[in-house]
Amino acid sequence: MSAVEAKLAEMGLTLPEVVPPLASYQPAVRSGVYVYTAGQLPMVEGKLPVTGKVGAEVTPEEAKDLARVCALNALAAVKSVTGDLDRIARVVKVVGFVASASDFTGQPGVVNGASELLGEVLGDKGVHARSAVGVAVLPLDAPVEVEIQVELAQ
Repeated sequence: MSAVEAKLAEMGLTLPEVVPPLASYQPAVRSGVYVYTAGQLPMVEGKLPVTGKVGAEVTPEEAKDLARVCALNALAAVKSVTGDLDRIARVVKVVGFVASASDFTGQPGVVNGASELLGEVLGDKGVHARSAVGVAVLPLDAPVEVEIQVELAQ
């Protein structure tokens, strides 16, 4: 077990299976020392636990928890192309999309769920640049979607 997966276990989490693509793309692609993930939905055992817009059907607290699930799914996608999460030198960028009610402006707080998980699991290697974007709708009516870019140790 990698040190990263041991840390996840210590937190009571396990790395899930890679979420199968919903369309014509790969969950993650490696280019040189970087791995880029596709947007990861908060799928748990093949389905979304909650759907709807944040600030309407979904509370910001629920959405923050879902963003953590997205980050965990993104780590699984990274492992699928690297074989070992201990190869992560740092998380470079996180982009979070939040399906938002028209008056909801708390996207950064929602995406903190992903950022905080990466920091807890990877320590200083999890510190990253980030964008948190409000959108009208996401695939399958998901409340949140997260993609990450990581740099691998050489």
